[in-house]
Amino acid sequence: MARGRKSRNQKLVPQAAQAMDRFKYEVASELGINSEYESGYWGNISSRECGSVGGHMVRRMIAAAEQSLINQQGGFGSEPDAQQTGFTSAQNPNEQ
Repeated sequence: MARGRKSRNQKLVPQAAQAMDRFKYEVASELGINSEYESGYWGNISSRECGSVGGHMVRRMIAAAEQSLINQQGGFGSEPDAQQTGFTSAQNPNEQ
């Protein structure tokens, strides 16, 4: 997004905006993206690199959500079959 432009996207949890920005910069630095983004301007960063940052953010958020579900009672893996094979009974290809 160009500097100075207003986004039409609305944040579902506005309080998380700063945390998401910190997360974005953390992922960008882990990926070794050109540090020019630190000024807040991403215009000199290629689309491929920006997409890579977003993709890694999504993967990490999905992994965190899955882990949270596993840790909750009744989440993934609560059925005995799932603990042994990784499949729930609805997904187990051996059950007819």
